[in-house]
Amino acid sequence: MEQKVEKRQRISTLGQIGLQQFAPYLMNRIMGRYNATLRDDFRKQGLTIPQVRTLAVLSVTDGVTVNDLSVYTVIEQSTLSRTLDTLEGQGFVRREQGVTDSRIRHVFLTDDGRAEFARAWPAMHDAFEAMFDDIDDAEYAALIATLQKMLKNIRKHDI
Repeated sequence: MEQKVEKRQRISTLGQIGLQQFAPYLMNRIMGRYNATLRDDFRKQGLTIPQVRTLAVLSVTDGVTVNDLSVYTVIEQSTLSRTLDTLEGQGFVRREQGVTDSRIRHVFLTDDGRAEFARAWPAMHDAFEAMFDDIDDAEYAALIATLQKMLKNIRKHDI
């Protein structure tokens, strides 16, 4: 039998909730700090946050459509298009026409792109580890489960 989760009491103002209790604010601040930590390292490699985010997704899910890549990377399509133009010019990705629909483009990571992401990964992993310092495995698992539920609640795409 499914247990219904009790809804939080409706609070009418952000001031009543407070910034330190408002999850969207905290998540945005955390990701802003994570990206800022990485920005200088990536700049030395000649990369931007959107470029590395694109390489990261393709390192795990290669050959996705541009539309799906936009969802996975959380990058607007116009910005992603420019990002892909740059990455393709650097030889890090290639775009291929869809087999059944020529309007669809699939994006693939090249060997050079995989090597470039491998150079970026240590800084990403170090920042990830620092973010979760003093957080044990059970807390981490609970956080991931909660974030996945939240994504399911708000998601507009199947991915």
